[in-house]
Amino acid sequence: MSESNLLGDYVRARRELVTPEQVGIPVSGVRRVPGLRREEVAMLAGISADYYLRLEQGRDRNPSAQVLESLARVLRLDDDATAYLLRLGAGKPRRRRRRPRRETVPPGVAQLVATLPLPAYVEGRYFDVLVANALATALSPRLAAGANRLRDVFLDPAEQALYPGWESAAAGMVAGFRESVGTDTDDPRFIELVGELSLASPRFSRLWARHDVVACEGAPKHIDHPQVGGLRLNRERLGVGGTSGQTLVVYHPDPGTDSADKLALLASAMSDLKTRMPREVGGAGAARGG
Repeated sequence: MSESNLLGDYVRARRELVTPEQVGIPVSGVRRVPGLRREEVAMLAGISADYYLRLEQGRDRNPSAQVLESLARVLRLDDDATAYLLRLGAGKPRRRRRRPRRETVPPGVAQLVATLPLPAYVEGRYFDVLVANALATALSPRLAAGANRLRDVFLDPAEQALYPGWESAAAGMVAGFRESVGTDTDDPRFIELVGELSLASPRFSRLWARHDVVACEGAPKHIDHPQVGGLRLNRERLGVGGTSGQTLVVYHPDPGTDSADKLALLASAMSDLKTRMPREVGGAGAARGG
C-alpha cells in the first residue's frame, strides 16, 4: 500500500486485471506481464505512453477528468470504480497525521437500534461495530460493540462458517471498505487495520491488491445459523446523518417465508433465555441462603 501514490497504484492494479482479448488486442507469443502493457493502455486511452508512465509512477498527479474517464473505459471500470478513480485524480492537500478519533453513535440512533425487533447494528467508517441489539448478536456473536467486521470475516473461522458463499462475501466487503475509506488513508485506524489484516490473512492481502471498489448497498444475504439453519435475509444499509460515515445495518426476512419463521424462533429463544436468567440467579441465591 503506497499512501503517496494512490492513483498510480490503482491504475496499475486495474490494468493487470484486464486481458488483451477483452479490449480486442491480438495476442501472439508469450507475454511477460499480466493483463495489459502500459503502452497498450496509453494507446487505447488516446494518451502518450510517457504521460501514462508518469501517472503510474506518481510523477503527474493532476490528470484531467477526460483522461481519467478514458482510462476508466479502457480499464473496464463500472460506475462505482470510475467515481473512485475520479476522486483519486482530484487529489487532496497533505495533512498532518491525525490521532485516532473515537466514533460515537448519536444517542437517538443507539436507542432506535436497541428497540428494533430486527437484527440491527451501527457500523463505523472502518467497519467497526459501534452498537448492536441483542437479536443481531444472536444472529452472530461477533455482531457486538467493539468487534470489527473485516477482522472477524477474515480471521474468525466461526464467522466464516456462517456464510455459505464466504469468499464472495469477503471480496465484496474489501471492495466496500476501499470505497468507504476513499482517499482518506492517513487515519491511524485505517493504517493499523489494513496492516494487521495484510499480515494475518493472505486472502485479504490478495483482495486488497486488486483495488476493487464497490459501493456498500443493501443486498440479500444467506446465513447458515448453527441453531436455526439456513436463513435468507435482506440487508439494508442506511447512512446515519450527522456522522462521518456511520451506517445503520438492518437484516429483515421476506414476510411469510421460512426465514421469517426461523428469525422469529431465534428471537423467541433469546427472549426465553433472558426471562429465565434472573429466575435462575435468584433460585441459586435462595438455595445458598437456605
